[in-house]
Amino acid sequence: MKTVQTGRRLLVVDDEKDLLILLRKVLAKKCDCEVAIAQSAQEALENISSWHPDVVITDIVMPGMDGLQLLRKVFELDRTISVVIMTGYGTIEMAVTALKNGAYDFLEKPFDNSKISLIILRAFERTQLLRENLQLHQELQKSDRATEFIGQSVPMKRAIDLLTRLGQSDATVLIRGESGTGKEVAARTIHQMSNRSDRKMITVNCPALPEQILESELFGYVKGAFTGADHDKDGLFLEASGSTILLDEIADIPVSLQTKLLRVLQEKEIQALGQTSTVKVDVRVLASTNQDLEAKMARGEFREDLFYRLNVMTVTMPPLDEMREDIPLLALHFFAIYVEEYHREGMELSSEALKCLERREWKGNVRELQNRINRAVLLTPGTVITPGDLLSPEELAEDESVNRPGTHVPGCVYRLPYNEAKEEVMSTFAATYLERALTMSNGNVSAAARESGLGRQSFQRLMQRFRVSSQAFRD
Repeated sequence: MKTVQTGRRLLVVDDEKDLLILLRKVLAKKCDCEVAIAQSAQEALENISSWHPDVVITDIVMPGMDGLQLLRKVFELDRTISVVIMTGYGTIEMAVTALKNGAYDFLEKPFDNSKISLIILRAFERTQLLRENLQLHQELQKSDRATEFIGQSVPMKRAIDLLTRLGQSDATVLIRGESGTGKEVAARTIHQMSNRSDRKMITVNCPALPEQILESELFGYVKGAFTGADHDKDGLFLEASGSTILLDEIADIPVSLQTKLLRVLQEKEIQALGQTSTVKVDVRVLASTNQDLEAKMARGEFREDLFYRLNVMTVTMPPLDEMREDIPLLALHFFAIYVEEYHREGMELSSEALKCLERREWKGNVRELQNRINRAVLLTPGTVITPGDLLSPEELAEDESVNRPGTHVPGCVYRLPYNEAKEEVMSTFAATYLERALTMSNGNVSAAARESGLGRQSFQRLMQRFRVSSQAFRD
């Protein structure tokens, strides 16, 4: 039997028919959802398979299959369904077991209608979050795994398509874009798509080396070419013969070296320091820059003929602000990497945190986003990353959506009567405050009470009222 409303679906399971009818009537109205009822676990499983509810609320003690067994069966069918357990006298221990096995929450009979409706509304939001995250992970898997890029936005797809096509030629490519947009990844993509991919690509960070060292590194030298040259040394161009060389940040290469580089591009040959003859090389040249080469040419800091030799083909990598729909995918990708690296299994990236990342301006582009996730996974004391773990207090204050009054309150609260909503907001604040205080004191109740300006007994009474345990916060 079902009460038809809109959108969300709730399944209530209990062997007491009168209770089922009451809950169906109350929850359909208070939670604005479609409600189905089942008088046994077996009937519930049949309903789940055919009707696909978002939330299941079930009694523990029932004839035949009990609520704990039903919980396990539900998770076998769909891990995103939130399960709430109802308990009677003497079954609290079973409810705790259910929580350990993945139940979302539990209620003791008899319960208050407002309390049960609030828990169900929260369970709906949890299921929605789980399914949104699952969808993001599925989209992450659909990203073009032939490359290292993560994203499904139109600008990213265009860039990947162009890089793939350029990989099939041997043309010199100039890769342009802001800092942090993935220019080196773009170069690796071109190389991986080329017929030179069986050999390692050589990368040269041009501004990292002084002029004399850069010249000897690129072109090599013979014994006696300069003081300290006590043996012959092959340059990186010779090492890259048959493969690809990336000249990273080409705009910073000294003018004196630009002439020798132009010879490589024109004649496909190099001349080592101290040597009079030249050597032919079969090397594909890729170059990258985040600078305005046209402005540097106008100032005489970059040779025009070299620019046109490099600029045979151009790729401009899009900034992150043009790919905002890819931010959740990128965030989850980096999050998974650092969770594994720092052994922080069980950590979650909250929906509020993801939305916060989508709103931010990313001057450092993907690299800055990666660094934020890296730091948050490493330093967040709890298991859930929130906007406060990603942003500084100043940045958090500037984020209007986060800072606006009420945005930290669960959306389901606004469906409650005023007094009930107020009580829920105060309860949420109190529990969060206690948890933060215990986090800062590493679970030391006396220290947490002292920092909070409360007596130890008052602090403990609040912990009992809001079901906060200090054990979880101890190192």
